[in-house]
Amino acid sequence: MKLSPDETILWELGFVHLNLTIVTTWALMFVMVAGAALITRNLKSDIRISRWQCVLEIIVTGINSQIKEVGLDRPEKYISFIGTLFLFIAVANVSIILPWYHPPTGSLSTTTALAICVFMAVPFYGIGSEGFINYLKSYYQPTFIMLPFNLISEVSRTLALAIRLFGNMMSGGMVVAILITITPLIFPVIMNALGLLTGIVQAYIFSILATVYIAAAVKKPSITDK
Repeated sequence: MKLSPDETILWELGFVHLNLTIVTTWALMFVMVAGAALITRNLKSDIRISRWQCVLEIIVTGINSQIKEVGLDRPEKYISFIGTLFLFIAVANVSIILPWYHPPTGSLSTTTALAICVFMAVPFYGIGSEGFINYLKSYYQPTFIMLPFNLISEVSRTLALAIRLFGNMMSGGMVVAILITITPLIFPVIMNALGLLTGIVQAYIFSILATVYIAAAVKKPSITDK
């Protein structure tokens, strides 16, 4: 039993490896980009709109409301990043209903890459809101002694994001694989149904935590405010 799609090597040339994680990730990105292009090509502002546009508006409105509830007053400024995180993780996790599919979120390399994106987005939005100097000064609050602890906190929560998502997805896949060997008829179907719900929940948790981290950076009190 393979614990990660990284272990499935599809092509290899020297130190260059093309594994299942890379192929699945790029396939998902292609499908999502193509789907977004098809859904948004005929957007209308009329009363009568297509079903796809209705679904799209529900998703966008829901994500915007969640971003605003976290504390970011202008959700349209952050939805492109946070919404992409949520949709990619959700689609990657829900696609487990497809045969022979292994979610890329079951790979530590994928979850680490997503966590690094959040790690880079936090100072990006923080500096854009507070300015470069004020953002750096916030790491010294309340005293300069807190500088190493604040830096450690930035790194540790990035690792926590990556390991949390990877651990939950990997453990779910292992449970399903074990149940298939024991009872191949009933329990795998139930676990796959629960896996769909768990996948959506994990996407929600990851994106909400990213929003919380960004909101904390944007609203960090500067020394000049005291």
